[in-house]
Amino acid sequence: MLHVVADATAGRRGTVARGWLPGGARMLTCKRFFEDAMATSRTVSALLALRDRPQPFEARIDPAENAVIIDGRRVDASELDWDIPAIGCVYGAALNFRGVRELLEPAFHGPPHNAPPRAPVLYIKPRNTWLPHRCPVPLPADVEAVEIGATLGVIIGRDATRMSRERAAEVIAGYTIVNDVTLPGAGLFRPPLRAKCRDGFCPVGPWVIPRDALPAPEALGIRAFVNGELRMQNTTAHLHRDVASLIAEVTEFMTLRAGDLLAVGVPENPPLARAGDEMAVEIDGIGRLVNRLVPEDGLVAETRR
Repeated sequence: MLHVVADATAGRRGTVARGWLPGGARMLTCKRFFEDAMATSRTVSALLALRDRPQPFEARIDPAENAVIIDGRRVDASELDWDIPAIGCVYGAALNFRGVRELLEPAFHGPPHNAPPRAPVLYIKPRNTWLPHRCPVPLPADVEAVEIGATLGVIIGRDATRMSRERAAEVIAGYTIVNDVTLPGAGLFRPPLRAKCRDGFCPVGPWVIPRDALPAPEALGIRAFVNGELRMQNTTAHLHRDVASLIAEVTEFMTLRAGDLLAVGVPENPPLARAGDEMAVEIDGIGRLVNRLVPEDGLVAETRR
């Protein structure tokens, strides 16, 4: 194993990595980790698993093309085996798109809620839900379809308590893509664990883009695809609480630790995916996260072989 560090010196087009690549290797296993990014928001790290004698190389992450350029050779992210960022805890913010709140406005004023929520509504996506880019998402046997929860993931770079909105960006290390897979019909104020926390219900990746390489998270296009067909598009400009406001209000009552991921919210009308469907979430300036929905019985059978 060899650590490879990428920084934001290449600007918005991509980040640069310098390290080692096995001579003549055709296959490359890429893993993401976050130790360096915890220390400074200008770094994002990669871990390359090498099998052969290494030789120097330079790699550039190109989020616009969802590719890695290694010594001038473009390699699509789909050709590499990825791991998720080494994140701490994953928190999701419910009801954080204006369109969602508008759709649910009548329900807010009925029992048992009787009023819209005033504080951020949070839930947790535990470790059993995490999956990397291109890894199949297991569809439970008793479930017909799931919602594709296209959302921006904000990686916290250092411990954050009672951050002001004006200083919130200081604790952001970078951004990634999250598919907050959910069973249809989840609750309003308290998203149920059974709907949110099934195995594999939180693909993350394929990489992390440093904060300085993505200076304007307030207006990022978000798109969701099913089998290559665009099914949903929205923008972070429609967030009820923008990234800085969300960090400020969350850290008012709890500490976000270095490495934690804050998923800022899923837009209204998330598309459905069924067994065999390819789900893709795309965010401007970051790239595309792709996973296929596969019946869990088939995955279990494959694992036992």
